[in-house]
Amino acid sequence: MKALYPGTFDPLTLGHEDILRRAARLFPKVVLAVAVAHHKKTLFTLDERLTMAREALADLPGVEVLAFDGLLADFARAQGAQVLVRGVRSMTDFDYEAQMAGINQHLLPGVETVILTPSEAVRPISGSFVREIARLGGDVSWMVSPTVLPKLAAKRGG
Repeated sequence: MKALYPGTFDPLTLGHEDILRRAARLFPKVVLAVAVAHHKKTLFTLDERLTMAREALADLPGVEVLAFDGLLADFARAQGAQVLVRGVRSMTDFDYEAQMAGINQHLLPGVETVILTPSEAVRPISGSFVREIARLGGDVSWMVSPTVLPKLAAKRGG
């Protein structure tokens, strides 16, 4: 059974890693599907996001990191995925993800959405918080893996 965990991952956070690592225990194959995200102004390029994810997740044999562009449903079909993995930190996240799961049931009949909550230690982390705190010179070492940290520092100029 193959699962997809889609997102922008700008950057990959320890919260994302927590969800992905737990999904990797549930499913023999997991694709971290990194969205091109034309609709967002990302801090990191697609290639940078792919590299960071591959470095941070290199110890997981059943995980593959791939880029996708366009409709997630098309990518999921092309990958032969049976499951979409989503992480939720709050009720607001849950409401949004529940709506998306309903849409995906129509777009991807037979593909299930599995919602995981991150561990308590990483629950407050979001990519937006990481980018903003790092931009202002704050300590994000507890929010991202050691492979991501220097890349954030380089973006802020040191």
